[in-house]
Amino acid sequence: MAQTLLKVSDLKVAYGGIQAVKGVSFEVREGELVSLIGANGAGKTTTLKAITGLQPVAAGSVEYLGKAIKGQGAWDLAKQGLVMVPEGRGTFTRMTIIENLQMGAYNRKDGEIQADMDKVFGLFPRLKERAKQLAGTMSGGEQQMLAMGRALMARPKVLLLDEPSMGLSPIMVDKIFEVVNDIHKQGVTVLLVEQNASRALQLANRGYVMESGEVTMEGEGSALLNDPKVRAAYLGE
Repeated sequence: MAQTLLKVSDLKVAYGGIQAVKGVSFEVREGELVSLIGANGAGKTTTLKAITGLQPVAAGSVEYLGKAIKGQGAWDLAKQGLVMVPEGRGTFTRMTIIENLQMGAYNRKDGEIQADMDKVFGLFPRLKERAKQLAGTMSGGEQQMLAMGRALMARPKVLLLDEPSMGLSPIMVDKIFEVVNDIHKQGVTVLLVEQNASRALQLANRGYVMESGEVTMEGEGSALLNDPKVRAAYLGE
């Protein structure tokens, strides 16, 4: 069996007196694409923020590459290859596309940064066309491409994607999921948080369903996609 890269055990996260995540456990193994699905407010984004040090953990543990990482900052984890594309994209709007991509590689000292930028431009030709354009002048879909490209410049061991299709046109949604699939096929391990359950489970090796801060179902992506409960709750059937 492949090595477990990320392991979350009985994770609990609270905002004030409200427990947003109530004892969530899951794992992501090397080479997998794992989808975490659920309705808005289920605790998916909070879980990712807790994993990456952006939200304090109330209880439970998070292990990355076999070591506990609770309490480490997002910048430290990015250096170690645990990289997140946040909900809302978070591009540097007053920087150009090239400058945003260079920021993704700010921890690196190797000589392959330009080669990796060329790979990003291969995935996202539109970014290459507009390399000197300010990020803030781009469409939402283009900024999503840029945020994903910037994350890839960090050479992630595990790439966390938080709602990459949110707010995008149907054509752009197709493009984003196509690229997520391509990234995974190139060997990047992916944890995908997504409200579009159907598309997320079609790509996933395995999936977890979150409801009200808890994992209520888990299984192979294809099995969850065909489960009557999942189809009724998330696919409108």
